[in-house]
Amino acid sequence: MTKEKVSLVSLGCPKNLVDAEVMLGYLTNVGYEVTTDETEADIIIVNTCSFIKEAKQESIDTILDLADRKHDARCQLLIVTGCLPQRYQQELAKELPEVDIFVGTGDYPRIAEIVAEKKGTSEQLCYTGDPNFVYNDDLPRLPSSPYYTAYLKIAEGCSNNCAYCVIPSLRGAMRSRSLDSLLAEARALVKNGVKELNLIAQDITAYGRDLSDGVSLENLVRELAKLDGLKWIRLLYAYPDGVTDSLIELIKTEPKVCKYLDLPIQHISDPILKRMKRRSGEEQIRTLIGKLRSEIPDIAIRTSLIVGFPGETNDDFKKLLQFVEETRFDRLGVFCYSREEGTPAAEMPDQVSERIKRERHKKLMRTQARVSFKHNRSLVDTEEEVLVEGYSEETELLLKGRCSRQAPDVDGQVYITAGNANVGEIVRLKITDSSDYDLIGEIID
Repeated sequence: MTKEKVSLVSLGCPKNLVDAEVMLGYLTNVGYEVTTDETEADIIIVNTCSFIKEAKQESIDTILDLADRKHDARCQLLIVTGCLPQRYQQELAKELPEVDIFVGTGDYPRIAEIVAEKKGTSEQLCYTGDPNFVYNDDLPRLPSSPYYTAYLKIAEGCSNNCAYCVIPSLRGAMRSRSLDSLLAEARALVKNGVKELNLIAQDITAYGRDLSDGVSLENLVRELAKLDGLKWIRLLYAYPDGVTDSLIELIKTEPKVCKYLDLPIQHISDPILKRMKRRSGEEQIRTLIGKLRSEIPDIAIRTSLIVGFPGETNDDFKKLLQFVEETRFDRLGVFCYSREEGTPAAEMPDQVSERIKRERHKKLMRTQARVSFKHNRSLVDTEEEVLVEGYSEETELLLKGRCSRQAPDVDGQVYITAGNANVGEIVRLKITDSSDYDLIGEIID
């Protein structure tokens, strides 16, 4: 008997990707076959993001595109999961009759059961209960990343309640996974060939605060570092006020921890940070960055910034622009403020026009491009360890990879012009050239 096939499109952040991998794990466990070709799929799932306006639009566009294909192909069920249905279930059910099932952020582990329920009815189904589920190591997970790298989701939800953010309403309060669960999953991933673990949560520095056993991010990282075969541990989404001296010391001294920290600060102007309900002000942010670079001179710091937040004046933006020039972040993401209903910021006075947001975004990215180019030029003639990921999209004559100072998907690549290596291998490279965001080098024998 031919197996039914399922295809899944996951949008948004790596945390969403892990949810998608769990859904695929459940479905394959009950006999479905996974395909990357939507035209061959009996079931198509769109795992959505609705964090900001652009993410919502991408989700809607993808759903509509696949709904059109549903009429022309073999697809019997179109399922929309994740943040979008959790936030807009009633509106979506009314506006998108083509969708057969909506599943929110707390019900996705029931995906196989839900699909079975749908086969007994022609009604549109909607499952968007309270998001209080906690991911665990005993859930089936079908990894979609290359075998040598994986995301390890250490907590669900968020309790920071920043003024612009809808995540707490979509994902619930912060809920840490147990240390034992995380170590069990990490061991299984490493056993299957993973060399790089990227730790993710809405705020990894909050890990363990809601547990009664005293566990912390530092405890987790130390235990992960003991795993034979694991080479790199990367820390993503670390809130500034949660970066302790002991965490800095751990990044400095533990060889397996990448000299890299993703540190979303969002702004540098105190009035804006206060309106955002951020706990760290300008002085604390500057002090932390200074301490990181003093203690770990070769650390790569990534940050995220928001321009056009309500009340952001020309002076606030100029201060932010000057700060980026002075601080010379290794990696930088910039977002135009998105006015999200249900958040305190949406009701604030002095909303900034879309035109001004775009202008400020452009200026900030131009500044960062110059900073990044100068930084990459400074790396020429130095040596870096690089994780080989395969051939370049431009030509199969060049291998590509990432150094430990580059996170997957967001931080650029290293192009290898000389030497041979296998995919998943970590090699020593001499950097010979650079561009704004990428490096070029040769394997050292």
